[in-house]
Amino acid sequence: MLRIVRAFWHDQRGIALILVSIMLPAIIGFSLLAIDMSRVNNLHNDLQKGADAFALAGAAELDGTSSAITRADRAIATLVRNRYTFSTSGPPQTLAAGGVTRRYLRSLPATDNLPIVAANVITDELNDARLARFVEVTVTPVGFAAIFPASFLSSGASNSFNVGAVAVAGFTSGVCDFTPVFMCNPYEMVNGTNAAGGYTLEQAVSNPAVHRRLIELRKVGNGAAAGPGNFGFLEPPADVGNGAQALAQTIATSRPIGCYNSANVTTKTGQNAGPVQDAFNVRFGIGANGNHFDSAEYGPAANVRKGAIQTTGSVNQCAAMNQLSFTEAGTMGLPRDATTPYQGGRMGDGDWNFSGYWSTNFGSASYPSSWDTTKPTRYEVYRYEISAGLVGTASTGGEIGTPSAACQPPVTSVDRRLLYGAILNCAALEAAGNGLSGHSTNLPVEAFGSFFLTEPVASPSDDASVMVELVDITGRGGQGTLDNFLRDEVQLYR
Repeated sequence: MLRIVRAFWHDQRGIALILVSIMLPAIIGFSLLAIDMSRVNNLHNDLQKGADAFALAGAAELDGTSSAITRADRAIATLVRNRYTFSTSGPPQTLAAGGVTRRYLRSLPATDNLPIVAANVITDELNDARLARFVEVTVTPVGFAAIFPASFLSSGASNSFNVGAVAVAGFTSGVCDFTPVFMCNPYEMVNGTNAAGGYTLEQAVSNPAVHRRLIELRKVGNGAAAGPGNFGFLEPPADVGNGAQALAQTIATSRPIGCYNSANVTTKTGQNAGPVQDAFNVRFGIGANGNHFDSAEYGPAANVRKGAIQTTGSVNQCAAMNQLSFTEAGTMGLPRDATTPYQGGRMGDGDWNFSGYWSTNFGSASYPSSWDTTKPTRYEVYRYEISAGLVGTASTGGEIGTPSAACQPPVTSVDRRLLYGAILNCAALEAAGNGLSGHSTNLPVEAFGSFFLTEPVASPSDDASVMVELVDITGRGGQGTLDNFLRDEVQLYR
């Protein structure tokens, strides 16, 4: 008997069954937890992907225009549908706009670990839509029921809880291959009106009667107030160099390398204007003082008609300003407007002497008949001269638009008579404490624009005028001619 008891005591057969019986609840519990973790992770991923998609769709519309929030809401409401599974709602469900909430932000906290506070949020969406730079999308939490019995761990515990997701996306826009110039928006609205007859920048671009108005730009100098009709310089790319000469080179070149972000540009005003005059005028085939800009990338435009002929010096030279006569009989550059009622004389009324210009330079040559009823912009006339083969036609005084053979070859890859620059709402920036004289950083851009240079810059002094005509702007208010310069990007931030 004792031997039988001793054999039974030492017998280990079937011990695994005992151990499995003891561990089975733990094994099943951990298996259920793993399954639940996988299910809830999949549910959260589905919801997060939905939140990301809604945020990106909305952010893509935040282009700084007054309709940005309206269009962003429409994108959120109509463009996105995401499926999610494993919720208590049953079979796969569709996450649509009704399952999310959104709020628009003007800024983000300095670091991601800081919460979004009231100062970051756009509260007046009607009037401050232009300031919306980010959108935060929050998914309304959906129910999740775990398989693992939570009451096993704690009496009264529930195995159901909610799962949600939050995403923040923003829109950035910039341009590359732009000249380092900014213009104070001549159509900036202040308290609902402006000195340009109440037209907005977008309206001016779409209405030829408005954007043919000549704008007289003057340089923002040290201590000079920046207001509508002024211009200044942006900080050139770091590898270009510093100083007035380096700045002038980036304006004169036909291959600018600068890239600028609409959210934050840096001004560099107060520069000596000496070579800057030359930088503008090489575009007209006017030789630079001191032989600056004497390589092919600084060549003139294909059409340099300016109402001047060479009266002194060798005709084999690239003409210099002091060798040109702008009063010679039989020559006429693109005329200025008849009157300048806006902005204290800084913007014309758009009524320029087209008939006199045409008869002086082209006699009885034909032009589009529509110009008899609707006066064209100067830029339209300039482009027509090129397309119709009239550049080499001599005026009654003998001027032609073809650059002198002694100059660098004309640049045909880009339009050298167009000046590209950032358009800033200078009045609003200064009212907010952002001085534009000197070195000001992180300034938002209203739009990037192209301007047609109608005549050479006559003086190297800081109060010299740069006469331009607005051609186009970037963004939804523009005509699309600057799309090749645009670098739009939508990205997730949180």
